[in-house]
Amino acid sequence: MYDAIVVGARVGGSATAMLLARRGMKVLVVDRASFPSDTLSTHQIQVPGVALLLRWGLLDAVVGSGAPPARRVRFQQEDLVIEGSFPEFEGASAVYSPRRTVLDGILLDAARSAGAEVRERFIVEELVMEAGRVAGIRGARKGSDATLTERARIVIGADGKHSLVARSVGAPAYRERPVQTAGFYTYFEGVPLAGGELYSGGRRAVGAWPTNDGLTLTFAAVPIAEFDAVRRNPEEALMASLDGAGDLGERVRDGRRVERVRATSDLPNRFRQAHGPGWVLVGDAGLVMDPVTGQGIGHAFGDAELVARAVEGGLGGRVSLETSLAVYQRRRDAARSPMYEMTADVASFSRPKEMVEVLFAALAEDPGQTTRFLGVITGAVAEREFFAPRNLVRLVGVRGIARLMRGRMRQVRTARKLPPGSRTAGVPIATPGGRPA
Repeated sequence: MYDAIVVGARVGGSATAMLLARRGMKVLVVDRASFPSDTLSTHQIQVPGVALLLRWGLLDAVVGSGAPPARRVRFQQEDLVIEGSFPEFEGASAVYSPRRTVLDGILLDAARSAGAEVRERFIVEELVMEAGRVAGIRGARKGSDATLTERARIVIGADGKHSLVARSVGAPAYRERPVQTAGFYTYFEGVPLAGGELYSGGRRAVGAWPTNDGLTLTFAAVPIAEFDAVRRNPEEALMASLDGAGDLGERVRDGRRVERVRATSDLPNRFRQAHGPGWVLVGDAGLVMDPVTGQGIGHAFGDAELVARAVEGGLGGRVSLETSLAVYQRRRDAARSPMYEMTADVASFSRPKEMVEVLFAALAEDPGQTTRFLGVITGAVAEREFFAPRNLVRLVGVRGIARLMRGRMRQVRTARKLPPGSRTAGVPIATPGGRPA
């Protein structure tokens, strides 16, 4: 009998297993993959996620793997450019973009070292139900006909956006949004970078970040309506997007692509009920958003911290497990909602021209405010603080605020006129304060 069984051994699952094992719990973590194993990913560990790695004592392992820090970022929106450093957050001030073959292995090794039992190549076939609650898992190792049943006081679903755990318990979705983008990425060698690079314009979002082995990760997001064209020739689609990103296309062409282009349109946006009798969800299993803002890994780390604290409190008898897990869900939703709204806004590719003409022009003249704005993008600075009226007045003036609001209201009216099923139909547009209009 385990205290906890974690289904899924990638970033959210391994981190949760590690934290629970460090708290003295008997933990089993299972995954159908064998590690090292690759997976579709934005790669970015935003500054708050890096702060958690630092707290857990794992940042040195990421650095030692050869994943370089990006302490500065160049962000080009249309023809305006801002450039600056990330703000410090709990001792961290850089973004890292390690290969998932590296990062997932580091976290899984940390879970093992903490005392968690790890079973790779284990396929969970179903959940064990007893008296109306989840009581364990039933499954088998790949290639084996021997079915195994394991029981636990709590089963943690960290098995991704198509979670078997979530599906088995019927965890309802809420605040669901239509898919808005398709994403694709690959790796180049011989591409000089001075930190990270972001480009937005022409209904494209493009990024370039340093990763392991001296490689540069390049990715692009386009409206979902263009996915068929991307799928027919992903290499051509990626290069067309990179060619529209300043001089990035030229630098990439001077280098060499070392892997195939990976592309996907499987980019849902939803919250799920995060807990129930005997179960709880972590990471993409419980909350997934468009990867255009690169928040998934850091959010999974944050969930792991919250869930470990909740499970420890609930199983330790300080409060009921149900109460403790309900607190986890409230904290998760409160922490993620502003970024969820901002991500939906970015993924719509419909930001008003005033955002560039007013906001970016002002940021280009103010390094301190640029640092704060880059903190908003990485999740280290609250959006509501940056877009607070007092800060906006200092940054763009009263007339600038008026122009921003006129552009935002035009955007809202346009979105509301779209027919159901359109790219941004039904998507609340966030005001500068981060609240739905």
